[in-house]
Amino acid sequence: MFSTKRINRMKWACRRGMLELDVLLLPFLEQAFDGLSDHKKETFERLLTCDDPDLFAWFMGHKQCQDPELAAMVDIIISRVKV
Repeated sequence: MFSTKRINRMKWACRRGMLELDVLLLPFLEQAFDGLSDHKKETFERLLTCDDPDLFAWFMGHKQCQDPELAAMVDIIISRVKV
């Protein structure tokens, strides 16, 4: 499962070079991550390995992510912010 050490690594990975990503990723990890299925948690962890320009383009709607699982995770994060 997700150990404290693994969660802490993800918290560190949520700290990006762009403020726009920081305000999306870390709050999602802190507030919504626990409610995800294990598979979606792993997808979020994989999302954190993507490059900032790609993440920014996906979250801002400039580009569509070609990986269906990552695209679904982006949609989950965006829908959470829009509520």
